[in-house]
Amino acid sequence: MYNFLSTYRFANGLEVKNRIVMSPMTTMASFYNGMVTKEEIAYYALRAGGPGMIVTGVANVSESGKGFEGELSITRDEMIPGLSKLAKGIQKDGTKAILQIFHAGRKSTSKVLRGEQPVSASKIAASYPADSEVPRALTEKEILQIIEDFGEATRRAIVAGFDGVELHGANTYLLQQFYSENANQREDDWGGSREKRLKFPLAVIEKVNQVVAKYSKGPFLVGYRISPEEIETPGIRLADSLYFVDQIKDKISYLHLSMGSYQRTSLNDKTDSRSLVSQFAEKTKGVVPLIGVGSVESPADAEAALADGADFVAIGRELIREPKWVQKAAAGEPLRNTLSPYDLDELAIPVAMQEYLQTAFRSVMHFTEDGTEFDSYQNNLAPMEGFEKKL
Repeated sequence: MYNFLSTYRFANGLEVKNRIVMSPMTTMASFYNGMVTKEEIAYYALRAGGPGMIVTGVANVSESGKGFEGELSITRDEMIPGLSKLAKGIQKDGTKAILQIFHAGRKSTSKVLRGEQPVSASKIAASYPADSEVPRALTEKEILQIIEDFGEATRRAIVAGFDGVELHGANTYLLQQFYSENANQREDDWGGSREKRLKFPLAVIEKVNQVVAKYSKGPFLVGYRISPEEIETPGIRLADSLYFVDQIKDKISYLHLSMGSYQRTSLNDKTDSRSLVSQFAEKTKGVVPLIGVGSVESPADAEAALADGADFVAIGRELIREPKWVQKAAAGEPLRNTLSPYDLDELAIPVAMQEYLQTAFRSVMHFTEDGTEFDSYQNNLAPMEGFEKKL
């Protein structure tokens, strides 16, 4: 009788069958124009039915927001039929389908954008990777258009039949860039003080909520994903993120942390031994549900994350290796904790995804040919958090 198998009812009435969430993970499996492929649908469908919710990999809301090749898009109504098939594939056996939406901002390249210069809050290149391009600072008109784009993306997600959207305000993408003093050094109403740097994400949340109120015929979630800290100076510190949560927690359906280990403590303040999950839980408890995440491999890990203050537990790499993780945990059956390269096709892992799992994420994927000593993200940023090497 694991706690993570208990049901949960959101404030808007949406009920999920358990507290396990499949983390949003990049598949790189969409068509060149961002439309859904059968390969993507098969990947999600194999993992559906177990988790209470599945959050898709990111879908860009603007043509200028594409961050990498093979990325899902929700920029046009023509995307809706494919997205509807994706939603239905996830929703079998009662799993709720959440579409993650974003704008990459300066974390894109002119190559990905077909010759167009990346955009951001200010004309400042990202600190990493070292060859990051200098973006063009968005005009106010363009900022207002991107806010509208988030709203239109939400409308399309509703029409496609998703149960919610998750605003990807983590991993150094545009929503985070506007809040970060590292990326946003504007001198107008969209930058400067911490309150002004909050204006863009707050405007996006407001627009999305307006669209949900107008178009949704039933309970529809608006989640928000956040990275607790940046390691650059200047940059977002834990106190900034906790302040941010105070400003948005009554405007969203859930808060989703983005980090490689649910046990992580502050990367900037080594004197702070408290887990980040517990510190965010102090802000969210009784107000908005919190999703903890990172290196949750066993049922015991999931229970520990809940005991630390999370209301939900997101698992990612474990569901890649073991698509029936929830069902097997509930039945008390052994869980596959390693991954054979020969099983990648059987596990319906898209071909492009297979390649980066065996490169950028290899040290934490537990490939059988790599022995029994595996890496972790306890004390360093993971690749999905926007960093490319250990601290």
